[in-house]
Amino acid sequence: MATLIADTACVDPRAELADDVEIGPYCVLGPDVRVGRGTRLIAHVCMLGVTTVGEMNVFSPFTVIGGDPQDVSYKGSSTRVEIGDHNIIRESVTINRATEKEDGVTRLGSHNFLMAGAHVAHDCKLGDRITIANGSMLGGHVHVESHASISGGVAVHHYSTIGAYSFVGGQSRIVHDVPRFMLVDGNPSKIRCINVVGLKRNGVSSEGIDALHEAHRLIYRAKMSAKHATEILESHGHLVPEVRSLLDFIQAQQEGKHGRARERWRKS
Repeated sequence: MATLIADTACVDPRAELADDVEIGPYCVLGPDVRVGRGTRLIAHVCMLGVTTVGEMNVFSPFTVIGGDPQDVSYKGSSTRVEIGDHNIIRESVTINRATEKEDGVTRLGSHNFLMAGAHVAHDCKLGDRITIANGSMLGGHVHVESHASISGGVAVHHYSTIGAYSFVGGQSRIVHDVPRFMLVDGNPSKIRCINVVGLKRNGVSSEGIDALHEAHRLIYRAKMSAKHATEILESHGHLVPEVRSLLDFIQAQQEGKHGRARERWRKS
């Protein structure tokens, strides 16, 4: 199918649009924007800077992709935003391009759902099949692993990591890493239990869920060290892949600073 561009859209002639792209009324695309096959920009969407968008995405009105990072150290370099396939980006979402403090890329994977008013700051890295609800904000350099869910009104401190298959409750204040498979909620946020609903929905076995329950009990209820908990879990046959992944995450977190694994690589 042919690419469709509304009469009122402003698309720089140097922008690259694949087949079957739909650019709705009053959209603005800069010269370094590339949009993949079947992607739809409904209306009033701005894509700026060096922005690469994959296939079959939907961008709702008033989203801004690739705007300057909100970082006073940024001096106008051509950092970029990379977005995968089959994402749904709802109204007024902002995804800022990166600074030069890491690899120069803000990245969003595939099959993600970002609801109205969500903000993804510079240098964030998001995996696949993530849900971020209305009005939630990711600070700079935040990593969100695949299959995580973030409820509405959540504020995530820069350099934090939201682990895979985790769930963050609404209006939580996240200043530490959220461990994989856990449900975190509150202000200050606390680890409440494992994310049973999310694990079942994503096909984690009953054996894996039972083992994670026991790991949570030992580490977060009984307050055992990870080393001691590992010994007990191993003796009871609970060192399934999910538990090993959780323990790896905790080890990295403990090797970081301020409860955030990635703080050890932070540049001043």
